[in-house]
Amino acid sequence: MFSLFKKREFFTPADKAQIVEAIRLAEKETSGEIRIYVEGKNAYVDAIDRASEIFFKLKMQETLHRNAVLLYIAMDHHQLALFADEGIYQKAGAAYWDAAVKNMISQFTKDNISNGIEQCIKQIGETLKEKFPYIPTEDKNELPDDMVFGN
Repeated sequence: MFSLFKKREFFTPADKAQIVEAIRLAEKETSGEIRIYVEGKNAYVDAIDRASEIFFKLKMQETLHRNAVLLYIAMDHHQLALFADEGIYQKAGAAYWDAAVKNMISQFTKDNISNGIEQCIKQIGETLKEKFPYIPTEDKNELPDDMVFGN
């Protein structure tokens, strides 16, 4: 049996590798974790609600310091959201997360989605580094760095 529906590719292999490398570099100096989830459509719920759903589905709330961040993107519906666990959300504050989303949107409107994601990862990584610096005796990569793709 084979599928008549081929999963769409939103990024080239080089783009994916660039984004994953940005995650690895951002996480190198922090105990925080960053994940990217991309899907085509999100017609049923608000983007932040969908990001929340995915965050918990990926068990991102189980990090030791509650400092994981999910970048959610619905490509066809032009939606994005950042969902941060309580540890990092509280330390950075709501204004920070709103500004990060606005910055990403400005990158996306220039048809520069991969670079926009990379810039967002760098920004979040710097904040995670400041709020949750790397502790060599206890830190480990708690979540996979690869991008996750939905439908």
